[in-house]
Amino acid sequence: MDDASMVGLMGRVTGTIGPGLVGEVIVRVRGGAEHFLAYPASPKDRIESSTVVMVVEYLPPRTVYVSAAYDG
Repeated sequence: MDDASMVGLMGRVTGTIGPGLVGEVIVRVRGGAEHFLAYPASPKDRIESSTVVMVVEYLPPRTVYVSAAYDG
């Protein structure tokens, strides 16, 4: 899978993401759902479990940078 095809995909946080934390997200990709290590796109953000996020950067093979998909 190339970088461009991951960017823009939606996922759900399964392990809190934040400053000093490596979180985890599950993203529907390649006909299934896969877990990725996750960092916040904005370094000061904290994103709690169950939050819907969007992939803004992909670092193969298993790392993504994400931001919350919805405000609030």
